[in-house]
Amino acid sequence: MPKQKTNSGAKKRFKITGSGKVKMAHAYKSHILTKKSTKRKRRLGHFGIVSDADMGNVRRLLAIGK
Repeated sequence: MPKQKTNSGAKKRFKITGSGKVKMAHAYKSHILTKKSTKRKRRLGHFGIVSDADMGNVRRLLAIGK
């Protein structure tokens, strides 16, 4: 049986932490930044953790087992 390929778009957007969680960048930080508050832009700059509901889909795209 052939190996499962990693989704090319997903491997650029997600990283696996040492504990096995999936790290992601927040959206809405790329343009039209003048109307967004400094606090909002600062919080969007930090990484987030993928929710448990989406974890299965992301791990499948990254070809990672449970």
